[in-house]
Amino acid sequence: MRPGTPGPLIRGLATFVAFVALLAAVRGAAAQSLAVPPNGIVCTTSADDSFALTATDGYISLPDGNSVYMWSFASGTGPFQHPGPVICVDQGDTVTITLSNTLSQPVSLIFPGQSDVLANGVPSQPQFSGATLTSLAPAAPTGGSVTYQFVANEPGTYLYESGTNPGVQVQMGLFGAIVVRPAGHPDWVYADASTAFDPAHEYLMLLSEIDPYLHMALERGQSYDMGQYRPRYFLINGRSFPDTIAPNGAAWLPDQPYGALAHIYPYDPVTNPLPALVRYVGVGSADFPFHPHGNHSRVVGRDGRPLRGDGGEDLSYEKFSLPIGPGQTWDVTFSWHDAENFSPSNPIPVTVPNQQNLFAGAYWSGSPYLGGTGTLPVGGEGYNQCGEYYHVAHNHALTQITSWGLTMSGMMTYTRIDPPEPNSCP
Repeated sequence: MRPGTPGPLIRGLATFVAFVALLAAVRGAAAQSLAVPPNGIVCTTSADDSFALTATDGYISLPDGNSVYMWSFASGTGPFQHPGPVICVDQGDTVTITLSNTLSQPVSLIFPGQSDVLANGVPSQPQFSGATLTSLAPAAPTGGSVTYQFVANEPGTYLYESGTNPGVQVQMGLFGAIVVRPAGHPDWVYADASTAFDPAHEYLMLLSEIDPYLHMALERGQSYDMGQYRPRYFLINGRSFPDTIAPNGAAWLPDQPYGALAHIYPYDPVTNPLPALVRYVGVGSADFPFHPHGNHSRVVGRDGRPLRGDGGEDLSYEKFSLPIGPGQTWDVTFSWHDAENFSPSNPIPVTVPNQQNLFAGAYWSGSPYLGGTGTLPVGGEGYNQCGEYYHVAHNHALTQITSWGLTMSGMMTYTRIDPPEPNSCP
């Protein structure tokens, strides 16, 4: 990993190259032959609800041209990936997770929100150094293993992470997400029909951060003063913008398999009545006030529990910005409504300035109307495919939409809204 701050020329060149590659990938995503969908949640499942994770190390790529040494959980004996696999199970399943450890430090797993967790068949026990709690039941360094087991009693979104020296090991990348679906209803968030969503539009936003000096110290086998901890990279699903809007399994991000582009259609009471779902997971050291533009979100649950009163009353609520705290999960639904019904027959009551006086973004279609296209200004290339809209979704703490000082990077992505189906969108 490069220990110094990138120079402006290197940063600019790296961003340009990454952005060009990204735009080409987005345009050709429909033509890619992937084992996973181009966007949306990518579940790791098992017929017998048994999973294997391997604590290992590797590197990830970032938009400023840097690469950073990471720890993470691989799936079984598979290659390094960051973040760890998204484990999806059903309510009532007995989940078995065997952790193998290839790292030089002991590693354990904790499962916030799950009860009665067993480690090698007995309750997972705390480990102490004197009076200081240092770990739960760990896998020994360089070859140790532990098998954990619990019953997934409550549907919702959960975190799994290292329970050994978590201030260091979680920040190094030892974390992932667990999704528990209601029994018999994979299209509900919780065991309640009011939380129904469209399973074709389910997304995960796992929000994290990196202090590259911590990672460099551990790569070199050196100590690090956590009093000096300062995040400089901010990620969604292990990527920073613009890589966040690349498809799942993008070829140039072999160790960062999960994209963060939400791809939806306008609400329609007949053809598209159900909302999309975003599962937010926070593993940073501070709140991440995340905001998707273009709509409010409805918070239906937090930390794996539905927002219901003691009498069953609905306590869900709409939120403009979602302050995702350390270790928290939020389950949020949203729909995009064409509230003003803008179309050429119901025109926007604004005189558009001369095109030559405008700066057009790469994703503008040349028309202000969904599904419309028009003439683009001279001097740029457009990547809009069918008159779709793009709304940015980003962290409202502006210092966290950076990559080591490179602005308009970090914790950002897009929501893509296609014209109503059927259409010619790829």
